[in-house]
Amino acid sequence: MKIAIIGYGNMGKEVERQAKANGIEVAAIIDPEDSAAQYKSVGESSLRQADVAIDFSSQKTELSNIEMVAGAGKDMVVGTTGWYNGLEEAGKIVRRCNTGLVYSPNFSIGASLFMKIVEYASRLMDKAPEYDPYIYEAHHSGKADSPSGTGRALADAVIRNVKRKKSAVFDRLDRRIKPDELHVASLRAGSIPGIHTVGFDSASDTIELTHTARSRAGFASGAIYAAKWIAGKKGIFSMEDMVRDMMQGGEGK
Repeated sequence: MKIAIIGYGNMGKEVERQAKANGIEVAAIIDPEDSAAQYKSVGESSLRQADVAIDFSSQKTELSNIEMVAGAGKDMVVGTTGWYNGLEEAGKIVRRCNTGLVYSPNFSIGASLFMKIVEYASRLMDKAPEYDPYIYEAHHSGKADSPSGTGRALADAVIRNVKRKKSAVFDRLDRRIKPDELHVASLRAGSIPGIHTVGFDSASDTIELTHTARSRAGFASGAIYAAKWIAGKKGIFSMEDMVRDMMQGGEGK
């Protein structure tokens, strides 16, 4: 398998390292600003030699990237966050072009399993109203979005399964939080790769579940797995689809 890397920031560079470590050829590096990139734009010429494109670029260009990659007949892995209001349009593009796309705010396999644990814990806590759920997450100072895509996904998982919570609050609170609101707090500092904690607090005790990323390697290796998994599939898939298939015995080719 040959890949094209779209976006040559910290994650793009880590994807390159993981690809080489796994014997996967990097056919193209695409970035409009990095002088080390071979191509400045996504198009037929930059994608010609690749089987799958792995995109960790910008939410502002994500839909146009998807249009170009799918139009070139290539499958795609999208790790860029903050563009999910365009998911419906992305699905139309992929289906029209008869290609495959898998997306996730977090391609760490461990983080995906953590999500499953949080869903199960939330279903248990739905039966224990004395426990009030909360979420906080921390990332490096260069992260562009707050809260993280994973933080939002965790909030969705808690709200789906704890029926007394109806909405998430991501902004600063200058008032008392309502009983049906879930508070999600964010921290940005230094070089933190990513920490996500889901807690349940009562007057008697506190239960916390935490996923801590030690480096970007886990995200990049998960994206490489996703590139193998999406090859030959048609349509748009989430990380949840991929992990479900993995747990049922499916493997990236």
